[in-house]
Amino acid sequence: MTTGSIGRRGFLLGSAGVGLALAMPRAFAQAPLKVAGIHASPVENAWNSCLHQALLAAAKDGKIEYVFSEGVRGPDYGRAMREYAEGGAKLIVGESYAVESEARQVAGEYADTAFLMGSSGEPAGENFGTFGTWNHEAAYLAGMLAGKMSQSGVFGSVGAIPIPEVNMLINGFQAGVTAVRPDAKHLVGFIGTFFDPPKAREAGLAQIDAGADILFGERIGTADAAKERGVKAVGSLIDYTPRYPGTVFANAIWNFRPILDAAIADAAAGQPTGKNYTPFSLMKTGGNDIQFDTAQVPTEAVGPMEERRAAIKAGTFEVPMNMSEPG
Repeated sequence: MTTGSIGRRGFLLGSAGVGLALAMPRAFAQAPLKVAGIHASPVENAWNSCLHQALLAAAKDGKIEYVFSEGVRGPDYGRAMREYAEGGAKLIVGESYAVESEARQVAGEYADTAFLMGSSGEPAGENFGTFGTWNHEAAYLAGMLAGKMSQSGVFGSVGAIPIPEVNMLINGFQAGVTAVRPDAKHLVGFIGTFFDPPKAREAGLAQIDAGADILFGERIGTADAAKERGVKAVGSLIDYTPRYPGTVFANAIWNFRPILDAAIADAAAGQPTGKNYTPFSLMKTGGNDIQFDTAQVPTEAVGPMEERRAAIKAGTFEVPMNMSEPG
């Protein structure tokens, strides 16, 4: 783990990016953009994994030279931002949820560095861009499948902290369930942190004890409870089905690459990055979609879901963006 300094893992990734650029014909070679990732949680965490894998892919494509730090705690976050900016990073990708004020202050000190931060706030200045995790459309579709599969009619959701993006995701899932099962009962629990799989498992177990036979895991660890008790689960952000075969039947996938590509293009062109990049999370841009296991999902549930999926992509149906705390 590195906190605020470029570790061996980051150096090797950066060197690989340079190697790709050197391998290109000189007539077409363009130096990759220097990008740093600052992850508050380990990159194994689902949300951070989405960012990290997109950044790795962009480095493999030769678009960027990527270094990163993971497990950077709030008190160290501003220092890490400053170190990467001083080290020549032209774009810094991270999350400012717990350090909004300080992150914006740091961005103001480094006008020549672009910042792309997961945030519940608005962009600031010319160089502080923000994004939210909008995979609520995929969560809605997963809810439609779940609504047709539950025996008890009780659905549990385990989230991190009731911030707008987390609220919207859980509300999206609940809306999808209710669309096909109006009498559904919903249970919601928050674990108070972004990464604590054992705590998410305990929250899931409590919901199963209260009657839930399908869990929506906004946080990693929820599916462990479902697997332990023999009920079904929905994953979020990444594909959990291979890890929990027979348990996770659908996933609300989030793809960070469209957001990243838009910010890279702006930073490379010297354009202002102080904008909200969140709309690139929408399904119509490839930012989110549902993945489901046909072996676990009843055929009669798939048709209505696919019709609604096509309508979302066509813009004829809009999933509600309810950011209020779910109950």
